[in-house]
Amino acid sequence: MAPSYRELPKAELHLHLEGSIEPETLHELDASVSVEDARARYQYADFPAFIQSYLWAIRRLKAPADYALVARRLFGRLDLQNVRYAEVTLSAGVILWRGQEFGPVFDALEAEAGRTPVEVRWIFDAVRQWGAGEARKVLRVAAERLGRGVAGFGIGGDERLGPVGPFAEVFAEAREAGLHLTVHAGETVGPESVREAVRLGAERIGHGIRAADDPALLASLRDREIPLEICLSSNVATGAVASLAEHPMRRIYDAGVPIVLGTDDPAMFHTTLEREYELAAREFGFTDEELSGIVANGFRYAFAAATPG
Repeated sequence: MAPSYRELPKAELHLHLEGSIEPETLHELDASVSVEDARARYQYADFPAFIQSYLWAIRRLKAPADYALVARRLFGRLDLQNVRYAEVTLSAGVILWRGQEFGPVFDALEAEAGRTPVEVRWIFDAVRQWGAGEARKVLRVAAERLGRGVAGFGIGGDERLGPVGPFAEVFAEAREAGLHLTVHAGETVGPESVREAVRLGAERIGHGIRAADDPALLASLRDREIPLEICLSSNVATGAVASLAEHPMRRIYDAGVPIVLGTDDPAMFHTTLEREYELAAREFGFTDEELSGIVANGFRYAFAAATPG
């Protein structure tokens, strides 16, 4: 019998730092925000409403020490779940857009990463609806920090407002710089968004659940071993799926596409990595053996040479 996922060292590959800010920490950062207000903000009718809450939370991060506090709390929670490796997405595009000095923010985060037993790597995220010019600024600060824990470059934001095609040159430059590539795709837009992300060189797809609507695409992802980062609680909370019962995770897995489980924005979606595994077992009938394979995928498809334990 395979060991329980609870006992196994785990990796978390789809995790946004700014989406990990618990209501209590928001109050600590900004006394004008009550815990109750924060909890109310962490409820959404749809994906645009979630984005507004995400940006609202980010506005409470005003100094490098604020980012360090959020990271410290996050790393502590990961350690308690036996997460031994984490690729944490940093909204670098938003930091630059806000006019914050990027160097001191990352210095503070790098220092916190050096204090935790969790092996931490960073993915710098650009906002697709702001265009390729802004994304290139993110690429620049990411490339400058290769060798300091930065592993990847990604595109996020509102998928409906920014197709990835115009980012082809930026992706090529990122790849030439030595950065790994990931794209949020097929979350709120159809399978064509996933196809375009793959064409641009994405090594992993954030979410990618709409690929289930295209059997040929599923076969291509399977054959090319391009994993989907499945985030069950996130997809329900943002309305990407109407309910867990309608989530295509099982169909994607049964089609042979490699998957990993992630929390996306754990505080904002009221979840943990352990809970995501619990949902996979309870709602979709995944066995301990299958879940152990998904746990192993977290290390297999990591952008750094991560090892369990």
